[in-house]
Amino acid sequence: MGVTLREIRETDLENIMRWRMDPDITRYMNTNPKLTLEGQKKWLVSIRENTDVLYWLIQIEGQPAGVINLTGLDNPEGNLGWAYYVGEKRLRSMGTALSLEMSMYDHALDNLKKKAVYSDVFTLNKGVIQLHKLCGCEIVEEKKHHICKEGTWYDVTYMRMTAEHWLAVRDSRKYTKIVFPFIKNS
Repeated sequence: MGVTLREIRETDLENIMRWRMDPDITRYMNTNPKLTLEGQKKWLVSIRENTDVLYWLIQIEGQPAGVINLTGLDNPEGNLGWAYYVGEKRLRSMGTALSLEMSMYDHALDNLKKKAVYSDVFTLNKGVIQLHKLCGCEIVEEKKHHICKEGTWYDVTYMRMTAEHWLAVRDSRKYTKIVFPFIKNS
């Protein structure tokens, strides 16, 4: 498994737009966006200027595959949010998912010295909830009928990994370390 991360470029935007509008991806996200290339260019400028977020393009075996991000970098309490997706179905694997998540904890909790990383998952997405648990995450809260998307209400499960807990469980986890390169926001 050769997984690398790099800064998102304008040449990546068509792939990102295609992935983000794929029903297989959006069914577990808060929105079903209708994106345009012009809108994606504005989004890229906005994330580059926003000191509160970082985005990386996921490459698997040298091929563009998805996006991973951190939010809340300016949070004074030291808590981050995070999300990712691998849009190229043929490049998805459990090993990649585990390595992305646990390497993100290394980056956020060790390198960035944050206190905790949070994620919110549609409760019906049992596979991702189980994946987070395999990595050592704990469920913090479940909110019923929390997100309304196109007239349907979804329950949301909130999960957390603290720096203290990651330090305690990291050595018992097996994963291939993925480097999160430094990205300088404008």
